[in-house]
Amino acid sequence: MWYPMTTSTVAADGALMVMNVGSNIITPYTAGDDNSITLGVLRHAIAATDADYAVARNVEVEVPVEKNVVWKCNSVGTGTAAAADVGTYADLDDSVSIDVDNSADDMFFITQYISQTDVRGIFNIGPECLGTIAD
Repeated sequence: MWYPMTTSTVAADGALMVMNVGSNIITPYTAGDDNSITLGVLRHAIAATDADYAVARNVEVEVPVEKNVVWKCNSVGTGTAAAADVGTYADLDDSVSIDVDNSADDMFFITQYISQTDVRGIFNIGPECLGTIAD
C-alpha cells in the first residue's frame, strides 16, 4: 500500500512504519510511538541523497492483509535471543530491531528462534492495537 511519508526522513529497507493518528503521515517507528498505528514494513530504503528526499510523496509499505503474518527479524538490538524466547513478546528498539529483554509494549511475538540475533515473529500491528477501532 502507498502512504504519505514524512519529508526529509531517512528510513531503512524493512523499517517498521507507523502512522500518526493526528496527521495521517507515516514515519519509521521509534520507541514511544504510543499515539501511532503500526502499519507494516517499508519496501525500500530512503536516503538523504535521494532526489525526492525533501519532497512530499507516497512510499510503498508492505501491509499484512491477514493476522499472524510471520516476519523475519534478523536484528536483535537489545539482549540475546534464545530458544526459550519462542512464545514470548518483545519490544522494539527502533524500526529495524527488537529488544528481547523487555515486553512492556509487546510489539513482536517471537515464533521461531534462528540464532542469537535472528528470530521470526508476528508484529502486533493495526488500529485495534491502540485499544480502539479506526473508522
